[in-house]
This record gives sequence, structure tokens and C-alpha cells, in this order.
Amino acid sequence: MQYNTQREHLVMPEYGRGIQDMVDVAVSIPDREERQRCAETIIAIMARIQQGQDRQPDFEQKLWNHLARMAHYKLDIDYPVEIVPEDQVFAHAAPLHYPMKNIRRKHYGYQVENALNYAMQLPEGEERDALVGMIANQMKQDLYNWNRDSMDDNLVAQDLARYTDGKIRLDLSSFQFAPVQTSNQPVIAKKSKKKK
Repeated sequence: MQYNTQREHLVMPEYGRGIQDMVDVAVSIPDREERQRCAETIIAIMARIQQGQDRQPDFEQKLWNHLARMAHYKLDIDYPVEIVPEDQVFAHAAPLHYPMKNIRRKHYGYQVENALNYAMQLPEGEERDALVGMIANQMKQDLYNWNRDSMDDNLVAQDLARYTDGKIRLDLSSFQFAPVQTSNQPVIAKKSKKKK
């Protein structure tokens, strides 16, 4: 007895081993006309297997591409549609470079640090104060998202001074934080089941 795990790997399992065997036979047929007829018959059977998708505009294109793929692109016939080359089918996008930044406080993130560095370069005045206020509000929101228990106005002011080496200080007596945005999902209490 031979198990499926001992057999050759199926290229497209959705068509089954029977279709894969037919494709293998079609590749080995020496006569080109007979090979063409065999391929067209296999396409007709594949169309019946994929019956629910036959209304798609590129349905026939997809079937012929699947046939070429199952034949490992070795089936020498006159394809009625343009076949996607093997190198394009298996081409992978280049991995994205992930910029690794050294962030002092991960819960604030790189953008907060970047904004504070920019704020330190600004001359003292309304623009700098407005930017520092926005950054402080963002820091408080980040603290809330990270750990609600650690959210504290004094901690935000301390972290702001620590980040900027004391160059920017937040006066809590005159600064008013914006309200923290909480999620709008209501808390649903579990109903207790009464025993009968």
C-alpha cells in the first residue's frame, strides 16, 4: 500500500492526483497533435472541477496557466492564451529593509524622539511651545495605550526633560493635557446563568 505522503508532491492539490497523472501522461506523448488533444481534454475536466469560477473573465487563461504549471512548463503544445513564464510565477518580491532605530523608550516610539529633536532646534516661542504641547499629549496617549496604570502627567514631564537632557521642560502648573482617547467599545458584562 502506498500512502500519499510517499508519492510525488502535487503541484496544485486542488485538482487532485488524477489530473496530475493525466498531465504527466500528456507530457510524455510523442505525437504533437495527440498531445494537443490530450491537453484540451484535461482543460475541459479542470473546468468542470472549477465550475463555480467559470464566470470569471480570465477563467480560461487561469486554467491553461495551471496546466503549464502542473506540467513543470515542459508541455510542448500550442497554448491558445498567453502563458505566464515560470520565472514570473515563482518570483518573490525583494524583502523590505526594516530600519532599526535605537529607541530609548519603546512605548513612545521613534517619531516622538524625532519630534523632540526637532523641537530642541526651534527657537523659544509659540511655535516651539505648541509643538511641545502636541508631543506631550502624544506621549500621554502612548503611555495610556502601553499601560494605563503608568499613565501620569508627572511621568510625561519627567520623560520629556530626560529625552531632551533638560533643554525642554513642561510646566504642569500652566499646561493642560488634552483628554486621552479611549476605545469606544462598551464593556459587556457576562450574564450569569441561573440553574433550574
